[in-house]
Amino acid sequence: MTILFLSELSYYLTTDTDTTLLVDTSRGLKMKINFNITFPRLACSGMSVDAIDVSGEQHLDVEHTIYKRRLDPNGNQMGDDALHVLGSTPTNALMQPLDPKRCESCYGAETAERKCCNTCEDVKDAYRKKGWALRDPATVEQCKREGIDTVEKLKPLPNEGCLVYGHIEVNRVAGNFHFAPGHSSQQSHAHVHDIQGLSLGAIDPTDPLKSVDNFLKSFNMTHNIDQVSFGEPVPGVVNPLDGVSQLDDKGALMCKYYIKIVPTVYQKLNDVVTHTNQYSVTVHKTWLSFGGHGESGLPGVFFVYEISPMMVKYTETRRSFMHFLTGVCAIVGGVFTVAGLVDSFVYHSGKAIQKMQLGKAL
Repeated sequence: MTILFLSELSYYLTTDTDTTLLVDTSRGLKMKINFNITFPRLACSGMSVDAIDVSGEQHLDVEHTIYKRRLDPNGNQMGDDALHVLGSTPTNALMQPLDPKRCESCYGAETAERKCCNTCEDVKDAYRKKGWALRDPATVEQCKREGIDTVEKLKPLPNEGCLVYGHIEVNRVAGNFHFAPGHSSQQSHAHVHDIQGLSLGAIDPTDPLKSVDNFLKSFNMTHNIDQVSFGEPVPGVVNPLDGVSQLDDKGALMCKYYIKIVPTVYQKLNDVVTHTNQYSVTVHKTWLSFGGHGESGLPGVFFVYEISPMMVKYTETRRSFMHFLTGVCAIVGGVFTVAGLVDSFVYHSGKAIQKMQLGKAL
């Protein structure tokens, strides 16, 4: 009886989870995208991260919540400054005392809203909003001061890799985010990547398409995904892309992950609500070529996502005390009933055996 009671008590103390499927009526929420991806053959300095959604909002060359870590061919961290926030000010810039009230030039990209560009990132951002490409940071005083003073710095180093991790917040509508070589900008309402500074050689005038083809194949998009999730993390949940790897053995890989996101809500017993997402994914890989055959495009890793209009809600509930009390009473009553049956069986069996023994004696 003690074992049965402890089992019932353990069952009562555990929580139950109710699953409900309903239409997602939430509005105006942002979606957090978390990722941790390693590119063992693509340098940090030659890669940008962009997010674009169908509402028209673009997060070009996103920097404020993403970190990059330079890796050597063995996957080890390179240098003391390998871990840094994209767009952060280098140490040598912090050593220079600057007037906090200064107003520096935007090099022709001034607008009514922005008349001053005090950092290299301010100049880049002003150029992006104008739809211009910043060809040579060496001509910008702010970039020279911060150590970003040459296009040569953008060239991929041989066998250098990059770990990119962090998160971005986007509108909760369909869109995509991607990792691709070059620096992105908006030009004539088109999303473009400037990879001029990443060129590894001169164009052969006798066969320019082959030169471009070889240039694109110099970008090795091999990648290992440690984590890709949408929304707040939930303990114990394993995402479909966690641990996925793709090998680019030809160069110029364009890898697209098509993701179907289902909004999910976890409501705990203490009424704490966690908004997150579950998803399914399919993969499409294409090796680009400009040599007269094959597809054209931009090498990179693209995550294209759509959001379901349905929502799954998980609600933690505790089993009622009356259910526990009924179970305990059933255990007690059942034990006594079974004990009575056993006792009766033993008693009558003993009587029968005694009668048989008396009959033999007579």
